[in-house]
Amino acid sequence: MMMMNLTSSSSSSAVFVIVIVIVILMIQSVVNASIHHYSNQPFTHRSNAFFFHAGTEALFSSSSSSHSFIRPKQSAITHGPMQQNTGLVEAIILQVQDRNRIGGFHFTPKSDLICCDPNLAKQHNCNLGEVIIHNNPNNPHFPKRIKTFFQGTSQIVHMDPQTVNINTTGMYYLYFMFCDPNLKGTTVTGTTVWRNPNGYLPGKMAPLMTLYAFMSLAYLFLGLLWFLRFVQFWKEKNIVHVHLHYHITAVIALGMCEMALWYFEYANFNATGTRPMGITIWAVTFTSVKKTLSRLLLLVVSMGYGVVRPTLGSQGVAYRVMLLGGLYFVACQVFELVEHLGNINDFSGKSKLLLVLPVVCLDSWFILWIFSSLSKTLEKLQTRRNLAKLEIYRKFTNTLAVSVLLSIAWVGFELYFNATDPLSELWQIAWIIPTFWSLLSYTLLLVICILWAPSRNPTRYAYLEGTDDFDEEGISLTSGVTKMSGDVAAMLERKERIGSSATDLTFGDDIEEDKRE
Repeated sequence: MMMMNLTSSSSSSAVFVIVIVIVILMIQSVVNASIHHYSNQPFTHRSNAFFFHAGTEALFSSSSSSHSFIRPKQSAITHGPMQQNTGLVEAIILQVQDRNRIGGFHFTPKSDLICCDPNLAKQHNCNLGEVIIHNNPNNPHFPKRIKTFFQGTSQIVHMDPQTVNINTTGMYYLYFMFCDPNLKGTTVTGTTVWRNPNGYLPGKMAPLMTLYAFMSLAYLFLGLLWFLRFVQFWKEKNIVHVHLHYHITAVIALGMCEMALWYFEYANFNATGTRPMGITIWAVTFTSVKKTLSRLLLLVVSMGYGVVRPTLGSQGVAYRVMLLGGLYFVACQVFELVEHLGNINDFSGKSKLLLVLPVVCLDSWFILWIFSSLSKTLEKLQTRRNLAKLEIYRKFTNTLAVSVLLSIAWVGFELYFNATDPLSELWQIAWIIPTFWSLLSYTLLLVICILWAPSRNPTRYAYLEGTDDFDEEGISLTSGVTKMSGDVAAMLERKERIGSSATDLTFGDDIEEDKRE
């Protein structure tokens, strides 16, 4: 049985709780998605303009907004109370393909100017003090400009509620910009709503809701088949083998709950335009637990738990397994929380490298340990001439090797995809990336369920206490005399290995296990 030090477990749990609380507090203010809220957000200076990025989403239909702008008192008092249009803030809505139509790039290819200055006004007849926009001849209403003026000495101006109908499907950006340096220090407060014909779910994320519904049904179907098989052969299983089956059952149940939670989270998102923290945290937690248990399942199966050995070995090995699982769960949970709770756009410019690295390193550690354990298990089965179990483990090893190669190839494709599409222009096919990982995880679980499914002959692949661990199929095909000879030969071989334990320390673990058998 796997054991873990209670003190270490308590401290790990405390660290995990502290980390999760910190992450939630950091991103609590940005849990909304298609309904974006801003409160006193500052503008960023770039070139000769100041801008605030108010959102990025793939749209099929429309967006609307209602905002207020607050300028510094020093800027307001420089004007008279009866003056009109004493400061201009512009809302710019553009498709990602039209990004080069903003600024002086069309006038001078090397120009990084965004606002029209006196020289450009003379040479190219642009409006002084406004953002330079070159309309798309194929879509003359975009990029779209909406102007809001401060009046007199007022520090606050309210933008008239606007609804913009989108007539071309694409990835759209919304910026608030001003060119007057006297408005430096201005802030924006308000709400922007992005909506598609079928709801608030962004276009890039919409296919994933269908994926989660499909995967929920797939896990449900697998769970029903596994449960029926499990109940059918319940009385024919020994206690150690049942533990392995319990682990498989837990992973199936977690996968089904995980996909169902993500589906309902996306459905709620689509209906309301917001992502409630509670259901998102539950979905993220189920994802992290399921990923962790899936990797632990691959590891303990590779070690031969319940098939070649009744336990994981010494308490130190079990402790290291639990420690690796705990570290992976914490790293995965933190990454998933930031990825989903902090996602208010279809395209996030945040750098998640620091959060991805621990997950990647721990995944690599799992892979190395799994294949190292598989190598030892295969060698042990080959030495004992256990052909039935050896054949099962060879199939499992081949499947795992293919999945690792596919994963490496897909990671390369994903890196290429993200490098060549930094602005999410290919958003309509981006759903295939998470789909691959979901299908790969399901396929590996399906293979394990097939190879280690409950059966009428559990001794074919299960560890049985008090029996010799060699090929049961070979025994059943021999005569009584041959069987007796095989038993004697096996006993002599075991005695010989036990007698050599004092001089051959490298096989100590195997000999200890043989003694227990």
